[in-house]
Order: sequence, then structure tokens, then C-alpha cells
Amino acid sequence: MTTSRREEWLDFWERRELPALTGLPYLLLTLCTGFDQFAGGGLVDLAIAASAAALMAGIDLRDRRSSWTDPQTALPTGWAAVAFLVLVGLSAALVLRQPLFGFYVFTGYFWSWRMLEGRARFVGVVLVAGTVAISQTGAGPYRDAAALAGLAALWLVNVGVAGTLTWFGWVGEEQHDRRARELTELTRAHAELERAMSENAELQQRLVTQAREAGVAEERRRMAREIHDTIAQGLAGIVTQLQAAQRAGEQPASAAARVSAAIDLARSSLSEARRSVQALAPEPLAGARLPDAVQEVADRWTTLHGVPVTVATTGNARPMRPELEVALLRTAQEALANVAKHAHANRVGLTLSYMEDQVTLDVRDDGVGFATVNGGGPMRPHDDGGGFGLTAMRQRVEGVAGRLAIESEPDSGTAISASVPAISA
Repeated sequence: MTTSRREEWLDFWERRELPALTGLPYLLLTLCTGFDQFAGGGLVDLAIAASAAALMAGIDLRDRRSSWTDPQTALPTGWAAVAFLVLVGLSAALVLRQPLFGFYVFTGYFWSWRMLEGRARFVGVVLVAGTVAISQTGAGPYRDAAALAGLAALWLVNVGVAGTLTWFGWVGEEQHDRRARELTELTRAHAELERAMSENAELQQRLVTQAREAGVAEERRRMAREIHDTIAQGLAGIVTQLQAAQRAGEQPASAAARVSAAIDLARSSLSEARRSVQALAPEPLAGARLPDAVQEVADRWTTLHGVPVTVATTGNARPMRPELEVALLRTAQEALANVAKHAHANRVGLTLSYMEDQVTLDVRDDGVGFATVNGGGPMRPHDDGGGFGLTAMRQRVEGVAGRLAIESEPDSGTAISASVPAISA
């Protein structure tokens, strides 16, 4: 992320805030001590100033803050308060001996903010304001009421100004801490949300994988049933007819009829075998998108059965995961096969709808229809050998975490809707 020149300038000075405010008391104490010695101050003043400098240095050497507004960690709370009182006492001694030290003692406001916490800071401000008022009145003497009144007035003014600044500084610090906590909580919530989304994506991936595996197993069972009930039965019938023709012997008419029946059964079984192979490996999807594959299936079905099929696609057609496209394509094939077997329809409509979170295939016909049980299927479902195939269709769709809805009434046609998750390839 790029930063502006103004942000760079602010960062530059923010990094220098702590060194500047840390060094300022030493600079002012050194200047005031020099003025005091030049004005004739003695060794006592020098010793008091050195004690104050040593106390400040001892605190700073133990300090590990990164910003002036951070809480001090050099001393425990109680010892920090004692150190502050000692520092205020030394400051008072300095201004009583030399009012010029007033330029230094006002830095006690910084120390009250730094060493004390909460409302104790205001007590520290009151004490420091007293030393500042002493320096402003020239350190006395306070022999009469007027001098004491002047000292009290200056003390109150200093308390008011410094206390107000301390109050607003404390409010600002609380606001800053509150915003920092909110930002921390927001960051944590964002991290939790990302983690949850990642877990959900992994879970959905596992569910789709499990559904695909379950769908493959179910499809194998369905194809086993179809082979048993169609191809195997057809081959058995062919054998029966050929055996009958063989027994007919020298009755050419009867033998020819048996052979013709066997040929018809062979053609029917071949058709069923081809349909089963297409169901296992949908050839129309090999080199085409799902809408094109559905159109191809519909065209073939119209050519075979002579019933017009209208195919429409809505939404933004996009490649989906193969198992989802296979499920929808096979549903279309099965639905058209049901129409051919049972509906006696004059028109069929297929609509493929791409939505944001799901893809839906709707198949409608104007055939004879049937009575349903709560939209779940026919009231009297047929078996796999001669039935509607709706059970297998439902298992296929639900095997990829989708759902199948059926609407039909006698003499009112049938509508089948299959919806699957819209998971991109």
C-alpha cells in the first residue's frame, strides 16, 4: 500500500515524539541549572538538580515504551507514585531556592501523565501546579494575605488550565484505546470469518466429493438394474425365440416368425445398450457446453420420437463441475425417456437456468400426467423395468447435493425441476 507525502511527514515526526519529550526535561533542567549557577547558586542547588536528573534517568533507563502516551512500565503503580512525589518535592525545592527553575518544573505535568493512572493524574496536576505557581510568584516571601492570595490565584489558574488539558488528553486517550480495542475485535472477527469461510469451502468440497462418490456408486447400481431388466431380458427372449425357431424344424412360416421376433428383440436390446452406455458416459458433454449438450440430446430425441422439443437457456451460462453437468444432462435424458414411454405428449419444453448459487433444469410436457404424493413422485410408482425412472433421477440429483421437484396432475402434463449447486469448474 502506497503512502502520501503527508503520511510520510506525519510518520517522521511521530517517531521523534518520544525522544523529544523524553529529552526535554533534561534540557530544561540543564539550562535552568546553568542560569542558577551563573546567578550565584551554590552546591545545594546543584545537588538537588543532580538528584532530580538521576531519578529521571533511573526511570527512563527501565522504560520500554514505544510512544509517549503508552502507560509506563518502568515501575509498579505504587512505586511510580512514590517516584513522582519525590520528583515533585525536588522540583519544589529547586523553585523555592531559584524561581528560574520554573522553566523546568512545568515538565512535571508530563510526569504526572506518564507515571500516574486514571484520576491520580489530576492529583499530580494539582501538585505540579503548586510548584509552577511558586515559580511564577518569585518564590515568596509569603508574609501577608495578599501574597498568599496571589499564590492561590495563580495556583488555581494553573490547575484549571493544566487540569482541562489533562482531562481532554485523558478523554482522547480513552477514545484511542476504545478504537484500538474495536479495531482489534474487528480484526479478530475478520480472521474468524475468513477461517469459517475457508472451513465452509473445504466442507463443501468434501460434501461434493462424497456426493460424487455416492452418485457413482448409485449410478452403477442403477445401471446394473437397467442391464438386468432390459438387455439381459432381451437376450433371454432372443435365445427363447431362436430355440423355438430351431424346434419348428420344417415349418418355414413358424420358423421365420420366430426369427423375426428374435431380430426385433435384438434391435430393442441394442437400443437399450446404447442408451445405457450414453447414461454411463454422456458423449454430448465430451466437447460441448451443457446448454449445447442439452440441445443435442433434445434434437436426437425429437428425431427419434417425432415430438418437438423447445430448449431455452437463461442467465449467464458458465462451465460447472463435471459431476454437476453430468447430473443435469442425465436428468434431461431420463426425463425425455419418461416422456417417450409414458406421457404421450405433443410438445416438450426444456429450460436451463443459471443463477448465482444454483443451476436449474426444468422439463415440461403436455402429456397425460399422473397423480403425485406431495410432489414427490407418482402415487403408484412403477418398477424400474417399466416405470417412470423418477426414483433413479432423484437419487442422481441428490447425489450431488441437489434437489428434484415434480408437479403433475392427470391430463395436465408433468413438470420436473432439478436444481444443483452452482459450483464453477
